[in-house]
Amino acid sequence: MNQQIPCTVTILDKEYRVSCGEGEKQALLESARYLDEKMRALKGEVGMVGADRLAVIAALNITHEMLQSRDNADHLSADVVRRISALGRKIESSLAQDGAG
Repeated sequence: MNQQIPCTVTILDKEYRVSCGEGEKQALLESARYLDEKMRALKGEVGMVGADRLAVIAALNITHEMLQSRDNADHLSADVVRRISALGRKIESSLAQDGAG
């Protein structure tokens, strides 16, 4: 079982104490840093709104980015599969011609 360790992250100058797996601390800190940057940017764009509103808007923006990235990765994967299949057909065709001659 993965041992949980305490970790403190800072978002909009406020500290939050959370737990994470032993090998996940760096990823958690990077995630908190990314969220902090997004929330600070939003705060600059929309002005003075509550931290929870900023957090919800940031979460929606980050989720949108993630879904777009996932869709792009799915399209790339499908393209790679098509290209590999086409290469496979060319190789099979070439081998068949060599075997017939």
